[in-house]
Amino acid sequence: MAILAIDQGTTSTRAIVFDEAMHPVATAQQEFRQIYPTPGEVEHDPQDIWSSVVATAQDALAQAGLGARDIAAIGITNQRETTVIWDRVTGKPIHNAIVWQDRRTEETCAALRAGGHEAEIAARTGLVLDPYFSATKIAWLLDHCPGAREAAEAGQLAFGTIDSYLLFRLTGGRVHATDATNAARTLLFDIHNGQWDADLADLFRVPLELLPEVKDCIADFGSTELFGAPIPIRGVAGDQQAATIGQACFTPGMMKSTYGTGGFALLNTGDRAVQSRNRLLSTIAYQIDGKRTYALEGAIFVAGAAVQWLRDGLKLIAASSETDALAARSDPAEQVYLVPAFVGLGAPYWDAGAQGAIFGLTRNSGAAELARATLEAVGYQTRDLIEAMHADWPAVAGTVLRVDGGMAASAMAMQFIADILNAPVDRPEIMETTAMGAAYLAGCGVDLYPDFDGFAASWRRDRRFEPAMDEATRERKWRGWRNAVSRTLTQR
Repeated sequence: MAILAIDQGTTSTRAIVFDEAMHPVATAQQEFRQIYPTPGEVEHDPQDIWSSVVATAQDALAQAGLGARDIAAIGITNQRETTVIWDRVTGKPIHNAIVWQDRRTEETCAALRAGGHEAEIAARTGLVLDPYFSATKIAWLLDHCPGAREAAEAGQLAFGTIDSYLLFRLTGGRVHATDATNAARTLLFDIHNGQWDADLADLFRVPLELLPEVKDCIADFGSTELFGAPIPIRGVAGDQQAATIGQACFTPGMMKSTYGTGGFALLNTGDRAVQSRNRLLSTIAYQIDGKRTYALEGAIFVAGAAVQWLRDGLKLIAASSETDALAARSDPAEQVYLVPAFVGLGAPYWDAGAQGAIFGLTRNSGAAELARATLEAVGYQTRDLIEAMHADWPAVAGTVLRVDGGMAASAMAMQFIADILNAPVDRPEIMETTAMGAAYLAGCGVDLYPDFDGFAASWRRDRRFEPAMDEATRERKWRGWRNAVSRTLTQR
């Protein structure tokens, strides 16, 4: 028997079939449209997402030579915070999905901050008050789609992050549910008691009737007959939590960072939700058998998306894989900084008004220097996050960073992260750790895969990047980055 993992990301969907030994045996991937109605707004057509899920799942099964009866279970992992509202009867969305990167509700967040609500929201949810999260997106949709608020209050509409929307479609409308890790990203979920918070729902003007049932990451999420025979859906987790599981970060103090469209570092803090004093997020890493394990998280809004900008926006490269070679031709004497605040800055700054900027250009600066600056920006932003984690949880000092995601294939970027952190960086043999995490959860749900200890023992390192930069160079570069960021911020 095998497991089918659906990895629904921000710019593409992947479906991966894993065998009984947890090895990937077939992969299909499909990109879908990115919709930018106005500057700062990012949307997806939910039908594009759904079509990509169906197509990639069918393709992966065909590649593996398997049918639905050969699949023991499905696991789902998804871009988090992205918000969809749909009709419970027809399944039709009332509007495009509002993507996690979208900044249209900044004025709403600013008004709530001015009203003195941020501290209480953070205490209950572990999150900062920012357009990144789902609650203000939900309110925007209800306010801007005719008749939506009345229909929501009458119980005719359903809200979900992408996992919930996929569950609804996969099960033919029978299941409206989510897992604790996705619920924890909405600004509506109390991460300490594991329930939707009626006071927060009232504050954000979100009817409780909209919200899905919250389950463990390993649970009965119904079944789908879409692929020819019933397949149970037994695992769900948000993409960064799934990657934490896929990297076997089960022990407090273990840490991973995923570099996809954005970059996200999670530090396992065990059964304690650490309230950050340094603008990080306290979130749920996973919830199994009713027990929550927590994490500190730092979010970089733009990582691999900056490489896509080099490719699609500036046309400096034809493929992302060309970035290392172009950057290697840069002049070491040049020190160009790219602050990729294309959709504001995430942790630890949380400046929604910041815009992208380039500093340090000279007459000799060119495409190679900009490519290097793009790769180095990921390292600088990672150090921003890790230093905040050190301050919040000193036990993290000296921790090896496990990395994954598409950008982890860049040896130059990973080496620079090790250099600027002055710490080892481990890249795993299986790079698709997000899908691996979803598959592992589903496999556990049908007793196909081992327990945490057995899974952790199976984790294998592909390469360790050791720091090689001298201290003087490291700190000189770091001072330059801090100066560049300070000149970009709008909230000082």
